[in-house]
Amino acid sequence: MELGLKAKVAAITGGSEGIGFATASRLALEGASVAICARGEASLRAAAQAIRAATGAEVLTVVADIEAPEAPEHFIAETVKRFGRIDILVNNAGREAIGAFEKTSDADWQADLDLKLFGAIRAIRAAVPHMQAAGGGRIVNITHFGAKQPQARSVPTSVTRAAGIALTKALSKELGEHRILVNTVCVGLIWSGQWEHRRLALSPPPSPEEYERQLLAQRQSTAGIIPLGRMGRSEEVADLIAFLASDRASYISGASINIDGGLSGVV
Repeated sequence: MELGLKAKVAAITGGSEGIGFATASRLALEGASVAICARGEASLRAAAQAIRAATGAEVLTVVADIEAPEAPEHFIAETVKRFGRIDILVNNAGREAIGAFEKTSDADWQADLDLKLFGAIRAIRAAVPHMQAAGGGRIVNITHFGAKQPQARSVPTSVTRAAGIALTKALSKELGEHRILVNTVCVGLIWSGQWEHRRLALSPPPSPEEYERQLLAQRQSTAGIIPLGRMGRSEEVADLIAFLASDRASYISGASINIDGGLSGVV
C-alpha cells in the first residue's frame, strides 16, 4: 500500500530505541526524512546508522532530554533548520512510572508531567506553525491503555497519559481547520528497549522468551489476560503510526486507538 510519505519530514521524540526507533525506521522505509532525539548520543548515533543502512534515508539526530523545558523547541528548530519543513510529529518520549498514590511524591508527579505531557505540548507548539506553513500535518501522541482504564498503583503514568488523550482530542478540534490531524495510539504491553534493559540488568539475565513469560504473568495479575497471549512488538506499533501519518488516514483525527492485543476493556 502506497502511504504517500515520500519527501515528507518526520520528527520522533525518544527515537533511539523501541517504538521510536521502529517508527523512524518505518517512516524512512516509506521515503520520509526523519529526525530523532533522545538523551544518549551513542544510542542516537547507532540508531541513525541502522536506519540509514536499512533504508538509505536522511536521518538527523539531536541530543535532547524532552523533560527539559527548552528541549522540544530546540529539537523542532533543528529539524526545520536541516530539512526546511516538518510534516509529521510523533511524541513518543516516555518511560514507565507506576506506583502507589501515597508513595508518589510531588517530584515524581512533576517529572512525569514534564516528560509526557509538557514534552508533547512544547513539541506541538513549536511544530504547528511549520505545519500550517506547509498546508497541513500529522501529530501522533503515544499514550497508554491505562489512561482509559486505570489500575490500582498506576500513578502517575495513568493520569499523565489521560491528559495526553484529552490534549489529542482538544487539538484535533482546534487544528482541523489547518489540515493538521491529531491522533493518539494507546499502547499495551509492548516489547521495547526499556524491557530489554531491565532483562539484561537481572542476574543472571533470563532469556527474552522467559522474561516475556514473566512479564505476561505479572500483568495478568494486575491488568488481566492479554487475549492474544503475547506482548506486542515495536514494529507493530510503528505500522499503525505510519498509517495515521499517511494520506490513507486523511479523514482520521481525534481518534484514540488501542494496540494492546485486546487487553483493555475500554474502546
